[in-house]
Amino acid sequence: QWVYNILEKKAEADRIVHENPDPSNGFVLVPDLKWNQNQLEDLYLIALVHRREIKSLRDLTAEHLPLLRNVLQEGKEAIAKRFGVPGSQLRIYLHYQPSYHHLHVHFTALGYDAPGSSVERAHLLADVIDNLAMDSTYYQKRALTFPLRADEPLFKKFQEAGKV
Repeated sequence: QWVYNILEKKAEADRIVHENPDPSNGFVLVPDLKWNQNQLEDLYLIALVHRREIKSLRDLTAEHLPLLRNVLQEGKEAIAKRFGVPGSQLRIYLHYQPSYHHLHVHFTALGYDAPGSSVERAHLLADVIDNLAMDSTYYQKRALTFPLRADEPLFKKFQEAGKV
Protein backbone atom coordinates (compact mmCIF):
# COMPACT_ATOMS: atom_id res chain seq x y z
CA GLN A 1 0.00 0.00 0.00
CA TRP A 2 2.87 2.40 0.75
CA VAL A 3 3.93 2.15 -2.93
CA TYR A 4 0.47 3.24 -4.07
CA ASN A 5 0.44 6.01 -1.47
CA ILE A 6 3.67 7.38 -2.96
CA LEU A 7 2.39 7.05 -6.54
CA GLU A 8 -0.87 8.80 -5.59
CA LYS A 9 1.06 11.42 -3.58
CA LYS A 10 -0.77 10.52 -0.37
CA ALA A 11 2.61 9.98 1.30
CA GLU A 12 6.20 11.17 0.82
CA ALA A 13 5.27 13.65 -1.93
CA ASP A 14 7.92 16.00 -0.52
CA ARG A 15 10.58 13.31 -1.06
CA ILE A 16 10.00 12.88 -4.81
CA VAL A 17 13.24 13.58 -6.71
CA HIS A 18 11.71 13.12 -10.17
CA GLU A 19 8.41 12.13 -11.72
CA ASN A 20 7.40 11.23 -15.23
CA PRO A 21 3.58 11.24 -14.98
CA ASP A 22 2.95 9.19 -18.13
CA PRO A 23 0.63 6.34 -17.06
CA SER A 24 2.27 3.84 -19.41
CA ASN A 25 5.96 4.77 -19.40
CA GLY A 26 6.26 6.97 -16.32
CA PHE A 27 7.59 6.51 -12.80
CA VAL A 28 8.37 8.26 -9.54
CA LEU A 29 11.95 8.43 -8.21
CA VAL A 30 12.29 8.66 -4.42
CA PRO A 31 15.12 8.17 -1.94
CA ASP A 32 15.03 4.72 -0.37
CA LEU A 33 14.22 4.75 3.34
CA LYS A 34 17.63 3.09 4.00
CA TRP A 35 19.40 6.26 2.81
CA ASN A 36 19.52 9.23 5.18
CA GLN A 37 20.51 11.59 2.30
CA ASN A 38 23.35 13.07 4.34
CA GLN A 39 26.16 11.67 2.19
CA LEU A 40 26.55 10.32 -1.34
CA GLU A 41 28.67 7.25 -0.51
CA ASP A 42 25.53 5.21 0.20
CA LEU A 43 23.19 6.98 -2.23
CA TYR A 44 20.08 4.84 -2.72
CA LEU A 45 16.94 5.73 -4.66
CA ILE A 46 14.00 3.70 -5.94
CA ALA A 47 12.04 4.23 -9.16
CA LEU A 48 8.43 3.08 -8.78
CA VAL A 49 6.65 2.62 -12.11
CA HIS A 50 3.10 3.91 -12.50
CA ARG A 51 1.90 0.70 -14.13
CA ARG A 52 0.42 -1.54 -11.46
CA GLU A 53 0.12 -4.72 -13.53
CA ILE A 54 3.90 -5.21 -13.75
CA LYS A 55 4.82 -7.12 -10.61
CA SER A 56 8.39 -8.28 -11.29
CA LEU A 57 11.11 -9.04 -13.79
CA ARG A 58 9.10 -12.07 -14.91
CA ASP A 59 6.31 -9.84 -16.28
CA LEU A 60 8.58 -7.79 -18.54
CA THR A 61 8.46 -8.11 -22.34
CA ALA A 62 9.70 -5.98 -25.22
CA GLU A 63 6.46 -3.98 -24.88
CA HIS A 64 7.95 -2.50 -21.69
CA LEU A 65 11.17 -1.28 -23.33
CA PRO A 66 10.02 2.38 -23.58
CA LEU A 67 9.22 2.32 -19.85
CA LEU A 68 12.53 0.72 -18.91
CA ARG A 69 14.51 3.09 -21.12
CA ASN A 70 12.72 6.07 -19.52
CA VAL A 71 13.55 4.83 -16.04
CA LEU A 72 17.19 4.33 -17.00
CA GLN A 73 17.70 7.63 -18.81
CA GLU A 74 15.54 9.98 -16.74
CA GLY A 75 16.64 8.37 -13.47
CA LYS A 76 20.31 8.94 -14.28
CA GLU A 77 19.62 12.52 -15.40
CA ALA A 78 17.59 13.34 -12.28
CA ILE A 79 20.26 11.94 -9.95
CA ALA A 80 23.03 13.82 -11.79
CA LYS A 81 21.04 17.06 -11.60
CA ARG A 82 19.97 16.75 -7.95
CA PHE A 83 22.98 15.03 -6.39
CA GLY A 84 25.80 15.59 -8.89
CA VAL A 85 26.42 11.85 -9.28
CA PRO A 86 26.92 10.85 -12.95
CA GLY A 87 25.23 7.77 -14.38
CA SER A 88 28.62 6.07 -14.73
CA GLN A 89 28.85 6.05 -10.93
CA LEU A 90 25.49 4.33 -10.38
CA ARG A 91 24.45 0.69 -10.10
CA ILE A 92 20.93 0.44 -11.56
CA TYR A 93 19.15 -2.87 -11.07
CA LEU A 94 16.02 -4.88 -10.34
CA HIS A 95 15.72 -7.63 -7.73
CA TYR A 96 14.53 -11.12 -8.40
CA GLN A 97 12.80 -12.19 -6.23
CA PRO A 98 11.60 -8.69 -5.35
CA SER A 99 10.83 -7.73 -1.75
CA TYR A 100 7.43 -6.39 -2.91
CA HIS A 101 5.53 -7.16 -6.08
CA HIS A 102 5.29 -3.83 -7.86
CA LEU A 103 7.99 -3.18 -10.47
CA HIS A 104 10.68 -0.94 -9.03
CA VAL A 105 14.27 -0.18 -9.97
CA HIS A 106 17.12 0.44 -7.52
CA PHE A 107 19.66 3.24 -8.08
CA THR A 108 22.67 3.00 -5.77
CA ALA A 109 26.14 4.53 -5.63
CA LEU A 110 28.54 2.22 -7.43
CA GLY A 111 30.85 1.97 -4.41
CA TYR A 112 28.02 1.18 -1.98
CA ASP A 113 27.51 -2.49 -1.16
CA ALA A 114 23.74 -2.19 -0.86
CA PRO A 115 21.69 -5.10 0.48
CA GLY A 116 20.62 -7.27 -2.45
CA SER A 117 23.03 -5.71 -4.94
CA SER A 118 24.97 -8.95 -5.39
CA VAL A 119 24.83 -11.05 -8.53
CA GLU A 120 22.46 -13.64 -7.04
CA ARG A 121 19.62 -11.16 -6.74
CA ALA A 122 20.40 -8.04 -8.78
CA HIS A 123 19.75 -7.81 -12.52
CA LEU A 124 21.27 -4.72 -14.12
CA LEU A 125 18.64 -2.62 -15.88
CA ALA A 126 20.86 -2.13 -18.95
CA ASP A 127 21.18 -5.93 -19.26
CA VAL A 128 17.41 -6.40 -18.82
CA ILE A 129 16.81 -3.89 -21.64
CA ASP A 130 19.32 -5.66 -23.91
CA ASN A 131 17.85 -9.10 -23.15
CA LEU A 132 14.30 -7.96 -23.92
CA ALA A 133 15.44 -6.21 -27.11
CA MET A 134 16.88 -9.55 -28.29
CA ASP A 135 13.97 -11.72 -27.12
CA SER A 136 10.63 -10.26 -26.03
CA THR A 137 9.84 -13.19 -23.74
CA TYR A 138 13.35 -13.64 -22.32
CA TYR A 139 12.24 -13.39 -18.68
CA GLN A 140 9.30 -15.75 -19.10
CA LYS A 141 11.67 -18.45 -20.39
CA ARG A 142 14.91 -17.84 -18.51
CA ALA A 143 15.82 -19.82 -15.41
CA LEU A 144 16.58 -17.29 -12.69
CA THR A 145 18.47 -18.22 -9.55
CA PHE A 146 17.89 -16.30 -6.35
CA PRO A 147 18.86 -16.62 -2.69
CA LEU A 148 16.37 -17.49 0.04
CA ARG A 149 16.77 -17.30 3.81
CA ALA A 150 15.94 -20.46 5.74
CA ASP A 151 13.07 -18.68 7.53
CA GLU A 152 11.29 -17.57 4.33
CA PRO A 153 7.96 -19.27 3.51
CA LEU A 154 9.06 -19.87 -0.09
CA PHE A 155 12.12 -21.78 1.16
CA LYS A 156 9.81 -24.01 3.22
CA LYS A 157 7.74 -24.73 0.08
CA PHE A 158 10.91 -25.74 -1.80
CA GLN A 159 11.84 -28.03 1.12
CA GLU A 160 8.40 -29.63 1.16
CA ALA A 161 8.66 -30.23 -2.59
CA GLY A 162 12.07 -31.90 -2.11
CA LYS A 163 13.84 -29.23 -4.19
CA VAL A 164 16.45 -28.33 -1.54
